[in-house]
Amino acid sequence: MKTNLETCKNCENQFEETFKFCPHCGQQAKEDLTVGVLFYNTISNYFSFDARFFKSFLPLLFKPGYLAKKFIEGKRLMYLHPAQLYLFVSVVFFFLLSTVVVRDQVREFDTSMKKTLDTPLVSDSTKEKAQQVLDSIKLDSVLKPLKEKGIPGLKVSEIEALDSLIKVSSKKSTNESLTFDFNQKKVDSLIAIDAPDAQIYKEMGMDEDASYITKKFYMQVFKFYKKRNGGQLLQAVYDTIPISLFVLLPIFAFILKLLFYRRGHYAHHLVFSFYFFSFLFTVFSLILIANNFFEISAWIDWLLVASTFFYLFIAIKRFYNHGWFVSFIKTSISSFIYLMFVIPIAIVIVGLVSFFFY
Repeated sequence: MKTNLETCKNCENQFEETFKFCPHCGQQAKEDLTVGVLFYNTISNYFSFDARFFKSFLPLLFKPGYLAKKFIEGKRLMYLHPAQLYLFVSVVFFFLLSTVVVRDQVREFDTSMKKTLDTPLVSDSTKEKAQQVLDSIKLDSVLKPLKEKGIPGLKVSEIEALDSLIKVSSKKSTNESLTFDFNQKKVDSLIAIDAPDAQIYKEMGMDEDASYITKKFYMQVFKFYKKRNGGQLLQAVYDTIPISLFVLLPIFAFILKLLFYRRGHYAHHLVFSFYFFSFLFTVFSLILIANNFFEISAWIDWLLVASTFFYLFIAIKRFYNHGWFVSFIKTSISSFIYLMFVIPIAIVIVGLVSFFFY
């Protein structure tokens, strides 16, 4: 009996037409491309949003260190791969962050920055009033004894007239304002006549033999001054954070490797770090969602953030099989090193990268 063969549209190998899936590449033999199928394939391929996700999500939240330990033991198909779980949760978190927080912060920061740069922080009228109050206080301290004791040859009414005259003449008008460290009027004039950038940089204080980094710095300062785009700079900072985390996570794994150097290869610590950072992003996502729909007290937010330390403590205890005291000490050391040294250095680097390339 002749067997009818089907040609796979993906790998172009032949198989029996009764097969539902291609035995060579695994693609479904006959599948109509609908919107539902397209959406499912996208989620499944890029985020592995299948049964393994639901099997991994609850242990991730309520069983610290469980997923990492099972993955190291060899159960790598039952639960979602640590890198895939980290990718999915981090994408969700940064989507929520950009939707709930970043957009409004960028708009508000951009508006306030333009107001700050376009108008002095202390207006002329305010400074004049403050100066008048100070002068009045000083003059009163001097003229009060004269009013009480009198001045030979002058009546009390004449002394009071003299008091008013001195106060009026002591008023000062100032034109100071918060400015950049260069002559803004000259720079504005050069911008108005479309002067070459090199001439403007020179007016801003850049030397002719300045290095590339110095030139880049003046170029970005001029860009910031001209466009008043503080919001764009803040947006660049937020856009740089996801990239920086791909460096910060391996550093955290390296710290664990130094503290637990006899407990497996570096890849084992990396697996643990992927799951822990996935938990962090999950907690932060829940905080963002809760604060967006409900009025959550600040102490509850801080309590949730503080709970991540105890989560890490229990996870380290279970994953590395140390005692409670040793686990607490090493958890504290790793957290202290990461928060006090790694994070501040990363913030500086992120700020510089964002400024130079926004």
